Amino acid sequence: MKTLDEVLLGEIEGFKELGYQFLNGEISKMDFKGASGGMGVYAHRNKKDFMVRFRVPSGIVQWNVLQFIHDYAVKYGVEQVHLTTRQAIQLHGISMDQICEVIEAGIKQGIYTRGSGGNYPRNVAISPLSGVEKGEAFDVSPYALAVGDYFLQKIYTYKLPRKLKVAFSNSEEDAANTGAVDLGFLAVEEKGKKYFRVYLAGGLGRNSRLGAEFPERIKPEDVLYHVEAATQIFMSEGDYQNKNKARMRYILDRMGEEEFMKCYRAHLLKVKQGGDRTLFVTGKEYNKTGIKTDVKSKRLIEQKQEGLYSVYVHPAGGQLSLKDMELLFDHVKVIPEAEIRLAMSEGFYIRNLNGQEAENILELTRHIGGENRLERSVACIGVPTCQMGILDSQETLKEVIGYFKEKNFTEDVLPEIHISGCPNSCSAHEIGKIGFCGKRINIQGEAKDAFELHLGGKLGVGKARLADYCGDILRENVPAFLYEIALELSKTNKDFYDWIEEDRPRLEEILSHYTIQ
Repeated sequence: MKTLDEVLLGEIEGFKELGYQFLNGEISKMDFKGASGGMGVYAHRNKKDFMVRFRVPSGIVQWNVLQFIHDYAVKYGVEQVHLTTRQAIQLHGISMDQICEVIEAGIKQGIYTRGSGGNYPRNVAISPLSGVEKGEAFDVSPYALAVGDYFLQKIYTYKLPRKLKVAFSNSEEDAANTGAVDLGFLAVEEKGKKYFRVYLAGGLGRNSRLGAEFPERIKPEDVLYHVEAATQIFMSEGDYQNKNKARMRYILDRMGEEEFMKCYRAHLLKVKQGGDRTLFVTGKEYNKTGIKTDVKSKRLIEQKQEGLYSVYVHPAGGQLSLKDMELLFDHVKVIPEAEIRLAMSEGFYIRNLNGQEAENILELTRHIGGENRLERSVACIGVPTCQMGILDSQETLKEVIGYFKEKNFTEDVLPEIHISGCPNSCSAHEIGKIGFCGKRINIQGEAKDAFELHLGGKLGVGKARLADYCGDILRENVPAFLYEIALELSKTNKDFYDWIEEDRPRLEEILSHYTIQ
């Protein structure tokens, strides 16, 4: 029987042939995408260059993986890597030959791209501060890693209707968006015992919906039974004919919650009768000696371990330059027990630092960005790279940040904004406090770039809600609109959520000036 690596290596030559058929115009972009996504590869909009997405298990970065991606980026003349909203790393603008070369080299070093796109279980997401965060129920990292490995070992065998997203959160704040994915596990502690809340059939994009909560708490060791049950209900009830209705949330919509849970329980029982999938994991111990610091920074997070800290770093739009990657090698890699974990916000945390180390890292990474919430905003890769994109999300974010700098407005009053270039919601705009979704609209016979505006989304136990659609705004007016909101927040000294609820008439007045009537 072939090993995983042997199977994956055996796929590369056939994929290269398919890639050249696409380049030569012998197959359509959609036919190519249908096959390439499963390899973790997508064609750029120019139909010449490609992107490859590396699975970074739950965003937990190993130094050899970071070095590998850096070295191939240098080899191919790529100036930056893209950190995704699902805790992965992408290389953009490389050729088909380079794609196949780096996939093969990665497999030989245990670094994979298979199933990071297409109709496969995607990278298992987690709260990036799991294990060190104050107030967490418990560390979900080992469970997420176990599920990711469970998927990976048979990744080439899956025949799903569409993608399957699984996430683990370590607290009721739900930093991994478990309430809005196909299968979410949220850690809770009750009467001194560990459990997971389980959420099913949520998802963002067209016809977004929050997940339905499984009625009972589950024991952590039962996680794989639920992973397999969710996979089985998806395959047995999912729509293989209409890809626009192929996500798990449409099964829930069609059946209704009561019937869906009944069907899910039947699959769960069958899985439990089919063999032992009890999961036993061991968490990491953090025993590093801490040192306190009095430095104040919104990028500095005090860990639950005494005298230890995490520092958040946010390259604009998730675009991390090779120069800044090298800075991490030079200054972070040598820090004893320091870790890097990718966030779902296109940034990353440098964890397990004592106070002196944290102060140094804060200063070293200051130029990268993210000193206020606006600078920590999220933008998908968008046009001109993404084939599905409608608008240039990255450039729009630059325009917004640049506008505020021109106005010399430095108050940290706006929340992070989420900019998606199309309805696919790669920035998770429906659960952001302020979200934008790109579209083209017709105004007096002329096509114009515009964004749908979504306000007031949030996740978390007992408070989760999708954002309200509040109209369309021309792209060119987005910076001024946000600036006017920022001025109001500064003047009232209110939290954004409080302001949109308590000062609704003023919000409606501002909207009337900017939304397309």
